[in-house]
Amino acid sequence: MAALSLRRATEADIPFIMETERKPGYDQFIGRYSLDEHQAQLPDPTFAYLIGEDAEGVSLGFVILMDLGHRDGNACVKRIAVASPEKGVGTPLLAGAVDFAFLETNTHRLWLDVVRENLRAQAVYRRNGFIHEGVMREAGLLPDGSRCDFFMMSILRPEWAARRG
Repeated sequence: MAALSLRRATEADIPFIMETERKPGYDQFIGRYSLDEHQAQLPDPTFAYLIGEDAEGVSLGFVILMDLGHRDGNACVKRIAVASPEKGVGTPLLAGAVDFAFLETNTHRLWLDVVRENLRAQAVYRRNGFIHEGVMREAGLLPDGSRCDFFMMSILRPEWAARRG
């Protein structure tokens, strides 16, 4: 994977974000927001919409962080999605978002939940230092109406700092 850079999303990026989160099969794992939800959250200082780009400025994926500035320093990776899976984009995209959270905000604990069956995402999270914390049983409702378990994972600021050397 060539170099990937992160930048804050603008309103002009919302179509890319919506198209990416609506890719076939993504509804089972990452969820999606309406246009109104994206437009409301994008300027909200408790959210960070981040776009991963290649050297030519082509958008490769996005990350949405939420609960930034939380009193206890708990922020959430709400959503991460790549435009073309299995091209090596997910790991550096998440790494950039983790760096952003710890370098640009008061985040102490960055957490996420992941559908138990989403093994590819879990591997990306582990490669970025996230540790399995537990299971939220039948916490998710899938598009077909069935329930799914979520794994809770997190990385703490000291763990992130130790990984950076």
